[in-house]
Amino acid sequence: MDRRKFLAVGATAAAAPLAAPSIAKAQTTFNWKMTNAYGPGSPFYVEGPGSPTDFCKKVTAMSDGRINIQHFAAGELIPALEGFDAVRSGAVEMNAANAYFWAGKLPAAQYFTTVPFGLNFQGMNAWLYHAGGMELWDELYAPLGLKALPMGNTGVQMTGWFRKPIESVADFKDLKMRIPGLAGKVYAALGVDVKLLPGGEIFPALERGVIDAAEFVGPYQDRRLGLQNAAKYYYTTGWHEPSNVTELLINQAKWDSLPADLQAIVQTAAMACNLESHTWCEANNAAALKDLVENSGVIANVLPDEVVAELKTVTDKVLAEGAAADPATKKVHDAFMAFKAEHQSWAAISEKPYHNLPG
Repeated sequence: MDRRKFLAVGATAAAAPLAAPSIAKAQTTFNWKMTNAYGPGSPFYVEGPGSPTDFCKKVTAMSDGRINIQHFAAGELIPALEGFDAVRSGAVEMNAANAYFWAGKLPAAQYFTTVPFGLNFQGMNAWLYHAGGMELWDELYAPLGLKALPMGNTGVQMTGWFRKPIESVADFKDLKMRIPGLAGKVYAALGVDVKLLPGGEIFPALERGVIDAAEFVGPYQDRRLGLQNAAKYYYTTGWHEPSNVTELLINQAKWDSLPADLQAIVQTAAMACNLESHTWCEANNAAALKDLVENSGVIANVLPDEVVAELKTVTDKVLAEGAAADPATKKVHDAFMAFKAEHQSWAAISEKPYHNLPG
């Protein structure tokens, strides 16, 4: 081989390893749909930092377009509370809502949204991520071909809006109130006529007197619904929802079809939204409450101690009855309460003393 041919062959051989990485592998693109229990434009529940639409954007960006999720607010593709069945059937791949909406199908699901007198934001996430909560959620949903992830949290919520003041437990009797979840069962035991209404139906029902009271979220979201124009008494303690988890519901077969790296992206984006949505609420509720009191004539107050004490007594009874009636609920209930006792032993010497400091 002469010198020129040797150099030409050598150059070709040297270039080959450098060219190989530039050959792109064909990658599957996943185009999914997500429905939502909340109406178009709803802060936190549909739009804004940490919201479901923000989650969809994060997933597309993090995956470089390998998974794209088209979001539909309530009523845009299906009615507000039909997401569970839509995901289960495979009509859509995902749904954003709260697990307590599915109490009629799975009573134990309520524990994965909130429990009256239960865990706050820190405690709920500690239980879910590190103390077996997620494993129990998976176990509960697996027979239905479903998987869930936490994707948001409002933190502690307000007790709600009332057209008349609450001065004693007797004031609950025959009250018509919009309230979901386990707290609704507690109120029902005290004589409340409980109504489960989607967010968009709360204001007209309260304004027309179809209901006498309503619980939604907190100052910012409640003000957007205009609830201050239908009732003036705004109570707090957060007894009913010391935290509130947004559920990302996923069709299990579709989830299993994702490569491991895309599953990790979905999980990471959901966790990011869980934190971001909560901090957004913390950043906006103070100014909204101040505005409601100063500019809308809202009377903000704490429920009387004797009322809260009776609510706690009835809550314990309601939770015990629910656990006794359903083995799956008992399993989740026992695990939740065991962790709550452990977590509170730490909170009693960490969070509580700090919050009791002056100023």
